[in-house]
Amino acid sequence: MSEGLKQEENTQVALAKVRIVLVAPAGPLNVGSVARVMKNFGLSQLYLVDPQCDYLGAEALQMAVHADDVLAAARIVGTIPEALVGCEYAIATTARPRGFDAQLDPPEIALPNLLISEAREQGIKRAKEQRRRNTALIFGPEDRGLSNQELTYAQQFLKISTSDAYSALNLAQAVTICCYELSRLSQSFSASLPLPFSSTDRLSEKTPALQNPPSSAKQSESVLSSTVETHTLEQSEDKPRANLEEIESYYEHLESLLLRVGYLHPHTSASRMRKLRQLLHRASPTSHEVALLRGMIRQTEWALSHSKQRQT
Repeated sequence: MSEGLKQEENTQVALAKVRIVLVAPAGPLNVGSVARVMKNFGLSQLYLVDPQCDYLGAEALQMAVHADDVLAAARIVGTIPEALVGCEYAIATTARPRGFDAQLDPPEIALPNLLISEAREQGIKRAKEQRRRNTALIFGPEDRGLSNQELTYAQQFLKISTSDAYSALNLAQAVTICCYELSRLSQSFSASLPLPFSSTDRLSEKTPALQNPPSSAKQSESVLSSTVETHTLEQSEDKPRANLEEIESYYEHLESLLLRVGYLHPHTSASRMRKLRQLLHRASPTSHEVALLRGMIRQTEWALSHSKQRQT
């Protein structure tokens, strides 16, 4: 196979693992337009969370044009966690912080993290079957965007810079910008393989360039391809990053315990849990580390139960 065909195949494989998640979309024209844009740029996984429109109706199909297969294959789920089952990383799009204390990154800085796992695996696991690790990009409803609670399901937050004169983007426009950037980045990664990324490189003190966003997309590609550490095949296989189901289950378990011991209170738990979520997201824990944390919770629960038994 020629190098050009190999690069094209790598690009297709990488993009096939990225999910576009639309939360409560209300406009069938928008959903159809999103499907078309996805097919334009090589993405195929469309997830609709509680859609508020007929995504297979005449209006949606009219805008999808030759991407009706993307609409037909769309997965319909009731909640964001359901849409993230099988994913190891998720980025949420937002236009403004609204009191949500988190860093907002531009597309060229945020979106490489949806492709890093795939690029790393292609670079150091060519001789073995690649793991199928999905990632997700979440978009909110047209009229309000994602709420603070909905934002907590993501590890990173993306904002598309626009003019102050009129900053609001149409849903399909926002998806178009992100799909184009994903396609461009995936082609860049495929052309420069092998590329042994670490799942925590963007947080490492050894890669300061990733903590200080480069001023252009071209610089971001250079940073990503030249400053990451080389990790061994054994590290990638033995220490996979925890998937989002594991992490979400841990959060639910932790919140239950903290409410039980009185550290959290029902009326303030959402705000405090957001801060705890951000802390763990920055750590980018492995499956083993999440299991370790859950073991600590279970032991604490056991100790609390036995303490009450002794008191009675």
